[in-house]
Amino acid sequence: MKRPQHLLSVSDLGVEGIAEVLRVAEAFAEVERRSMPKVPTLRGKVVATLFFEESTRTRLSFETAAKRLSADVLSLAVGNSSVKKGESLRDTVETVEALGIDALIIRHASSGAPHLVARWTTRARVINAGDGWHEHPTQALLDCFTVRQVLAERKGAAPEDLGIECFEGLRVLIVGDIRHSRVARSEVLAYSALGAQVTLAAPGSLLPPSLEGWPVKVAPDFDAALGDADVVSLLRLQAERGSGSFVPSLREYTAGWGLTARRVDLLRDDAIVTHPGPMVRGVEIASDVADLPRTVVTQQVTNGVAVRMAILFLLLGGEWSGDGPQE
Repeated sequence: MKRPQHLLSVSDLGVEGIAEVLRVAEAFAEVERRSMPKVPTLRGKVVATLFFEESTRTRLSFETAAKRLSADVLSLAVGNSSVKKGESLRDTVETVEALGIDALIIRHASSGAPHLVARWTTRARVINAGDGWHEHPTQALLDCFTVRQVLAERKGAAPEDLGIECFEGLRVLIVGDIRHSRVARSEVLAYSALGAQVTLAAPGSLLPPSLEGWPVKVAPDFDAALGDADVVSLLRLQAERGSGSFVPSLREYTAGWGLTARRVDLLRDDAIVTHPGPMVRGVEIASDVADLPRTVVTQQVTNGVAVRMAILFLLLGGEWSGDGPQE
C-alpha cells in the first residue's frame, strides 16, 4: 500500500495499514527484548516532540522509540518556549521545522491541531499524539497490538500467525468517559476496522451528544455487557476536560460504572482488561482488579515503544509490506 504522509487518525491507515503497523511492531518488539535494544534504522533523522499538554507515558514512549531507532530527538518544553511569550502555533511549528526536523509528534488540547500542523509543514511527517477530544491513534494501535499478543500467548502461537483475523467478531466493551475521550474514538475506529464488535458503556451524560456514524452499540445493562465481553477497555474520567461536572460524584460513578471487585467476577475467565493510563485506582477500577493478570496495563506501556517505533519507521522511510526493519 502507499505510505501515508502523516498519522493524524486511525482512518489514515485503513485495514491494510493497521495490519502493517502490527506486523512491523512485532519485529521491533523482538528488538526490545535484546540486551542492546537499538537499531540504526533512522540514523541521521531528527524527531521532535511538541507536547502542549502534560504527558508522561506518551512522550517518553515516543522519545524512547525514536532513540531505539537511532534518531536524534528534540523535546520542546512548552513552558519554557516562545509559546508563553505569545508566539502562534504556526510560527512555533515553522521555526521547529526550519531546524531540519523529519518528524513532528504533537499533543495539543485543541481538536484538529495536528491537522493544521500537517498543512503548515513542507517536509516533516506529523504524528498525532492526542488532540483534544478527537483522537489518539497510536494508543489505539498499541491496544490492538497488546490484545493480539495476549490472544496469541494463550494459544501458544506467534501473534503474526494469528494475523488480523483474530479480531473478527471479538467483543470489545469500552467503558467510561467516552464523551471526552480521544482514546475511545481511535479505539472505535481501529477495532471496528479489524472486524470487532464494539459496545459502549457509560452514563448518558458521558456519551457523545450524537453517535451517528459510529459503528457501535450502547450497552443497556453494564453488568450484562461485562459478562459478554472479550476485551474491556476502561477509560478514566477526564477531569481536566470537565468530566467532573457530568457525574454526581466519584463515589456514584464507581458504584454505577467502575470495575469493582464484585463486577470482575462477572467477566468471562478469558476476558482481557485494558486501560490507556494513568489509572485512577478506586474510581474506574478497584486496586485489586488493577493488579490481576487479566489487566494488561504494564504490557500496554511496554508495547507502546514497539508500536511507535513501527510508526516512525514506516513514516520515515520503511517500505510498506516490505521486509521490515534491517540491522
